Amino acid sequence: METPDNATESTGHTGIAAQDWAAASAEPQYRAAVVDLLGALAYGELAAFERLAEDAKLAPSLGDKAELAKMASAEFHHFERLRDRLTAIDAEPTAAMEPFAQALDDFHRLTAPSDWLEGLVKAYVGDSIASDFYREVAARLDSDTRALVLAVLDDTGHGNFAVEKVRAAIEADPRVGGRLALWARRLMGEALSQAQRVVAERDALSTMLVGGVADGFDLAAVGEMFSRITKAHTKRMAALGLAA
Repeated sequence: METPDNATESTGHTGIAAQDWAAASAEPQYRAAVVDLLGALAYGELAAFERLAEDAKLAPSLGDKAELAKMASAEFHHFERLRDRLTAIDAEPTAAMEPFAQALDDFHRLTAPSDWLEGLVKAYVGDSIASDFYREVAARLDSDTRALVLAVLDDTGHGNFAVEKVRAAIEADPRVGGRLALWARRLMGEALSQAQRVVAERDALSTMLVGGVADGFDLAAVGEMFSRITKAHTKRMAALGLAA
């Protein structure tokens, strides 16, 4: 997953965010929400590994293929860290990931790229939207979980790689830009739709997000969060040379 342009981590945490896992996990609903969050992240990283490995088959050159393989390896390492953390907190990793598999699989099925460039845009746009969302949530987590979440959202290099390749393709053939802009807008819509579906179906996770446990968002803050995510998406589109 990619590090977003608006990535910041606030200091001076209060409430749950000022506690470590040992203290925060005494609240059963908070613990359940964190297991959900780590399960969703873990399956997302596993799916990203699979997708990048598949995209490597579409690469136009051996160098591009090698770059995607390196990024896929980084995603799998992130998955391993999340899997190991779930095990360490006595949560079975497969069971934690299972509730999120269908929604993510549906997203990837509905947004299967038709070519190399669509695959690059999908990874850059789709992964970055997810990263923005998880970073927003991470600011309200206990210190141990927050550190892990931020670590697995580290840039794998795919963002710069995608920008370079897509801008070069548009420069070579400006007609490509219109098609990819439409594709990116479709990705944004599908990503938000699937995210809302997941949150709605997981009580502990949705309760945490709206402030029922931990230091969640109130309704105004939810709106502000999605506004920040949308602005970051617009900046990424501009970096690609596409209209948002």
